[in-house]
Amino acid sequence: QVQLLESGGGLVQAGGSLRLSCAVSGSIVSINTMAWYRQAPGKQRELVATITSRDTKNYADSAKGRFTISRDNAKNTVYLQMNSLKPEDTAVYYCNANVRIRGGLLGYDYWGQGTQVTVSL
Repeated sequence: QVQLLESGGGLVQAGGSLRLSCAVSGSIVSINTMAWYRQAPGKQRELVATITSRDTKNYADSAKGRFTISRDNAKNTVYLQMNSLKPEDTAVYYCNANVRIRGGLLGYDYWGQGTQVTVSL
């Protein structure tokens, strides 16, 4: 009933920038917190950044000062602007959204399929 479609990943040289997008669609009543996670090969999935419905933002230490999370509530879309990328940022990036659907009383977490970000030297 809810789909998250990510885009914007790709290959970039160290020091470059990428902008990820994640559009949420379906039988949506409201979207609460939205977030970006990432998972590098052989590592656990880790939180990168979150943004609440009131636009409160939090970042992992690794993302502070380089990444910016934002959302467009009219488009049900969350973004991740990534600057000064490093090879260690290479990972699959996943979008997460806590969504209340029509007929539901609570919000539930939904995930995107992931988008690959590769940063070369």
